[in-house]
Amino acid sequence: MAQEWPLWEVFIRGQHGLNHHHVGSLHAADAVMAIDNARDVYTRRKEGVSIWVVKSADIAASTPSEKGPMFDPAESKVYRHPTFFEMPKEAGKM
Repeated sequence: MAQEWPLWEVFIRGQHGLNHHHVGSLHAADAVMAIDNARDVYTRRKEGVSIWVVKSADIAASTPSEKGPMFDPAESKVYRHPTFFEMPKEAGKM
């Protein structure tokens, strides 16, 4: 039985942006093959200027069910707001 190639996640940076966006996934034997295949599959109309590929198995992510515990605690941490700190009087004299 042949070994299945790993799954790679593909991120493309468009011509009019600085961010890479996830565009899909593909199977490839290695990173070079993954980039070549991503170019052929996801940038056929010359819309990309940069390609990132990452093995799916190497991505760590939170789950939607963790949304509350992960993101809600910031509301109770008033020290994260700039109004918590008083500006020294001499700081405004420049």
